[in-house]
Amino acid sequence: MRLFNTLTRREEPFAPADGKTVRMYTCGLTVYARGHIGNFRTFVALDVLRRALEFEGYAIRQVRNYTDVDDRTIAESLKARKPLREHTQQFVEAFERDAAALGLEPVEYAPRATDHIAAMAGMIQALERNGHTYTTDGSIYYKISTFPEYGKLARLDHAGIKSGARVDSDKYEKDDARDFVLWKAIKPGEPSWEAGLPPGRPGWHIECSAMAAELLGELPIDLHGGGIDLIFPHHENEIAQAEGATNRQFSRFWVHVEHLMIEIEAEELPSSEKMSKSLGNVYNLEDVAAQGFRPSTLRYVYLNTHYRKQLKFSWSVMAQAEEALKRLTDFLARLDALPAGDANPATAARLDEASAAFADHIRTDLNTAAALGVMFELVRALNSAIDAGELPAGDAASVRDTFERFDRVLGILSLRRAEEARPPVPVEDIERLIHERRAARASRNFAEADRIRKDLDSRGILLEDTTAGTRWKRK
Repeated sequence: MRLFNTLTRREEPFAPADGKTVRMYTCGLTVYARGHIGNFRTFVALDVLRRALEFEGYAIRQVRNYTDVDDRTIAESLKARKPLREHTQQFVEAFERDAAALGLEPVEYAPRATDHIAAMAGMIQALERNGHTYTTDGSIYYKISTFPEYGKLARLDHAGIKSGARVDSDKYEKDDARDFVLWKAIKPGEPSWEAGLPPGRPGWHIECSAMAAELLGELPIDLHGGGIDLIFPHHENEIAQAEGATNRQFSRFWVHVEHLMIEIEAEELPSSEKMSKSLGNVYNLEDVAAQGFRPSTLRYVYLNTHYRKQLKFSWSVMAQAEEALKRLTDFLARLDALPAGDANPATAARLDEASAAFADHIRTDLNTAAALGVMFELVRALNSAIDAGELPAGDAASVRDTFERFDRVLGILSLRRAEEARPPVPVEDIERLIHERRAARASRNFAEADRIRKDLDSRGILLEDTTAGTRWKRK
């Protein structure tokens, strides 16, 4: 496996330090709002990285956190007039539903920042002992002049670093390298903790450094991932905190995923812009469903562009992805009707060649777009073999096994199968409508009963009336 390491700006061989278990930290959602499909581009890319590492035979210990205390979560909870925990919980639950819908594998640790305040306080105290902090007006700041390597991840120009000038905001501009806040003094109406420090709350950046060190053990960890927008200030500050507190390297590898861009329809030349809650141009999975697409189609769109290239999203791109997925599933369905016959040695050779090419692309900085290309070239060749009568039933199992191995990394075919297995209407809604239809028929309101039957039929559910009652099944 070779990965592009943001720290060194080059592709390097990757293996866990102990040769067995990959200890990886991936920045999760800041739960002040529901995650959008731009956020999930990063989460799916890092899920595929996890799967690829498992495919290589490594065990995984992964942390993907929830940032449930920062400037934005507090502001939104105050606006909603709800306690911070209650307000953020709804977005934690929404993320978990969306992650499952997109086929993300469960991670070993999914901590909420507010459950690890003690670890953050402990890291801040270690930074104090090592001479990296100062206190002003009750807040504790990181003095970046005490860490000569500050800026090594983002490749900052040291002439532009303004040590001694403070920044209290969790997020700030890329050219605004100043002393940043570790612990914020208590403010009226805001949640606060003590944990051996003056009453207050953590700054955003300390949260991930502390949780990574607490949950993954002795530094360095093997890999840290996130969106490209986190390189500065967030990941730069994470390095300064973790390394300043422990005098050890924080992470050996850094992996960053590019933005998802929204294609803007216009009479003049088409353009695109980054999907962002601040720009108000966000789509979530409900918007995807409203356009008639399933999460498996979106997952395919993510994988059809290399993770380090900007992804241009549009509904026409989704339609093309749906057609591509249909070609895959239609081909696999053809295997059920192959003519009798023993396995063809030419098929085995073709499968071996495709498997080697697929693995090479995945091992070359997770090139999922090229790996998908291998799959479709194999589909084209095997469809031609079926048409020519050269793919007998004896080859079906090995062909299916090959595509299942591909899907262990990509996770699109298994996701589509799971979607197909679920009824297009929630079971509780079907049962409720059957009950309402029974009541309508009992009151001789046959028009309403017929409307309910037709409504379910239009949504892919057939009703069958029997002496034992009404049964339903998928069309």
